Amino acid sequence: MANSRTASRRARSRYLARRLEILRAAGMMFRAHGFAETGMRDIAAAADLSPANLYNYFRGKHELLFFCQDNSLDRMIAALDKARCSRSSAAEKLCLVIESHVRCVLDEVEGSAAHLLTSALPSHLQRRLVAKRDRYEEGVRQIIAAGIRSREFVPCDPALATRAILGALNWSVRWFSPEGRLTAAEIAEEFARYLTRGLVAKPVALARSLSNRDNQRAVADYIPRELKRRALAR
Repeated sequence: MANSRTASRRARSRYLARRLEILRAAGMMFRAHGFAETGMRDIAAAADLSPANLYNYFRGKHELLFFCQDNSLDRMIAALDKARCSRSSAAEKLCLVIESHVRCVLDEVEGSAAHLLTSALPSHLQRRLVAKRDRYEEGVRQIIAAGIRSREFVPCDPALATRAILGALNWSVRWFSPEGRLTAAEIAEEFARYLTRGLVAKPVALARSLSNRDNQRAVADYIPRELKRRALAR
């Protein structure tokens, strides 16, 4: 019985891993050729599968696109919840959300490059995505509203500011190139600085806070390398 359960978990893990590989392949095809021009045969070829085998994982192009979107939104909502639960300032929380958002749509899952293609989906699938998107937008709006109440952010319309920020982030999938000068992670950090700077009441405090965060990252990266160096020197 235990061996059967173990085998079942392994099979499930392989199935999910293969779906993610197909997701990345589909994302690259959608990005390169557009959703309408990309067929299931194109996706199968990019994923190194036969068209018949592809249908064992996804029943059609719309289901695949929905999975792209749904997976991306789940990742962004998880990052948003983590930021909101942290003890950081409103500016730091917003930076974390912006960085996670950009990494998600540009880097973590290639399929999320289809982030602007929800209009291609049937209405019943669109409604499910819109509900998650609204939940995410409301969470970002609450971070900004809290920063305004604490006077960390300048007075503004939280809804308008949120839409401006999310619009800039989502549009990055249109112009980003993996072969470009900046990586997705570098763009994420720069966007976090640019888009948060316009909200903060004291930009100097934000710069100091972000500098401290960068230093903490550098230390966190250095410690494992240093421990490894010492271990190898023994």
